[in-house]
Amino acid sequence: MEEELIPGLPEDIAMKCLIRLPYNSHHVGRRVSKTWRDLIDGGDLHRLRKQNGESRRVVCLVQALTTLDTAVADSTAQVRPGGFQPNRQAAYGVSVFDPVSNHWDLLDPIPGYPHGLPLFCQLADAEGKLVVLGGWDPVSWDPVRDVWVYDFKRRSWRRCADMPCVRSFFAVGALNGLVFVAGGHDERKNALRTVSVYDMGRDEWAVAAEMGEGRDECEGVVMKGSDELWVVGGYVTDEQGMFRGSAEVLHLGTGEWRSVDGAWLKGRCSRGCVGVGKDGKLFTWADVDPSVRVGTCAVGFGDGTILTGSARPGGPQRFLSVDAKEGENGKVEVMDVPIEFSGFVQSGCCVEL
Repeated sequence: MEEELIPGLPEDIAMKCLIRLPYNSHHVGRRVSKTWRDLIDGGDLHRLRKQNGESRRVVCLVQALTTLDTAVADSTAQVRPGGFQPNRQAAYGVSVFDPVSNHWDLLDPIPGYPHGLPLFCQLADAEGKLVVLGGWDPVSWDPVRDVWVYDFKRRSWRRCADMPCVRSFFAVGALNGLVFVAGGHDERKNALRTVSVYDMGRDEWAVAAEMGEGRDECEGVVMKGSDELWVVGGYVTDEQGMFRGSAEVLHLGTGEWRSVDGAWLKGRCSRGCVGVGKDGKLFTWADVDPSVRVGTCAVGFGDGTILTGSARPGGPQRFLSVDAKEGENGKVEVMDVPIEFSGFVQSGCCVEL
């Protein structure tokens, strides 16, 4: 006899109950029965939660790990000439913020990285899982090709197929279970025009069409409601730090690139701060509020956006919440963040669970 989803309830009613099970209880739900485990692990529950509007978006951040002592020290430190505080190597972890419950959490460390995440790694969401790509070894500072996936249902990390080549400060974007990495630079600081695509279902990498030019320190944006990956800003090898005001756009259906001149602010770094206005045009979140204009990182979660940054180089981090329905003109509110989650944010993404 086939096992009932919930004994005594019709199958459709039982399924409606199960899709309302909070995402942070899925690791417990897996233990109820084989039927529950198969639904949760197989991805059917994730698909049904999205179809029925029961999914939850959480914000994942690559964030400097902060204790009470270091937070106090950061808030009282004097900024040296040039804008730098006294050097103290920070370790990084993945912080998770649930905008609905206003709850913060810290994911377990990645196996094999006792000194924290690879520096400058990038994050992406693929089918309700968190993908961590590349970065620099936190001890040797050598670039790595590592790819790790965090499964919220199992509360565990899994090592996946390495990126095909070493690249740093690259653009990333995800759509339909595929993760795209584009541009950045190689070990000799040459700007890259190459693009690779990771299929998480197959745990395989493929090569996509190259961009028209190399773009180091660029930013990736997947336009909502479209099949387009935008690679914004960046610079070529011979023009270090001279950020371009253009973007290149990959149509995921045709696999072809097109160039868009004037899409970005010439001379401005696009890393972590690209926003899309109500008119579809790009803007920088760094200009929304002066308290986060330095080291800005913006992560959207549906109708909201979290902004982090500081007012000056080396200054304390500020956390803001913006009503993104109005784009850069949305209502801005200061977030009350626990002190252990007040560290510097390098990058982030939203994961729909």
